[in-house]
Parts: sequence; structure tokens; C-alpha cells
Amino acid sequence: MDPAAHPIADEKYVSLTTFRRSGTPVSTPVWVAPALDGDGLVVITVDETGKTKRLGHTARVELRPCDVRGRVPEDAPVATGEASVVRDGPSVVAVRRAIVAKYGMQARGFDAVNALTRRLNIRTKPRAGIVIHLDEEAHAP
Repeated sequence: MDPAAHPIADEKYVSLTTFRRSGTPVSTPVWVAPALDGDGLVVITVDETGKTKRLGHTARVELRPCDVRGRVPEDAPVATGEASVVRDGPSVVAVRRAIVAKYGMQARGFDAVNALTRRLNIRTKPRAGIVIHLDEEAHAP
């Protein structure tokens, strides 16, 4: 099944759960979009965040629908999979394009703020992409 066909790909906000070395889950609300090349789902983030660090040692992730504040409904379905962090320029650009394709003006607004902060010489951290491949059972209807 195409990752774009999974219901989680249609959600506006998704709670991305990553895991500490101890196994403790840590959830963060994110935007998620189907990769433009059809290879999984993608998330854009600032590099060296907790989630990118945790993914460096534990690839397992869980995705649940949520609101902008990360509140997950009690009956929310869970999609599981493995994720990796991409940091090279072309890969991050591809992730950003996928997010812009789904979120449009909202994503462009964030890009404009980032461009302005760079122009004003305000230190900004580099971006990274997260590529998520859902488990096969996550695709079951």
C-alpha cells in the first residue's frame, strides 16, 4: 500500500512518538506528509532536537492523530514504523517540498520567517527531515 493512502497521511497534526534509550516514549505534535517520491511519510524539523537525537539510536516510531497541542483522542488509531533522519541538502529540500505540497501557505509562512531570521543574521539551526516507513500491519484497513 502507498503510504499516502494510509489515513495518518491525511491528518493535519500527528503525534510522533520516539523512544529514549530506556524505552520511555516521548511524543511531539508534527506535520506529516507523503514523500513526493512515494517513499514513506516525511516530517521537517530543526536538527539536533530531542526527536532527531532519539532516532539516532532507536528507529521505532508511533504515529497518532492529534490536535495542534499534541492531544491525542482516547480512541486514536496507532500507526507504527521505523524512521530515519536525513540531513543532506537535497533530501531536506525534498522533505520541505512535500510539507509545502500538503500544508501550502502555512508551510510557506514558516519558510518566510526562517528566511527573514537568516537575513537579519539571527542564528538559526539547520533543518533535518525525518523519513518514516510504516510497518506493513499499519497499512491494513
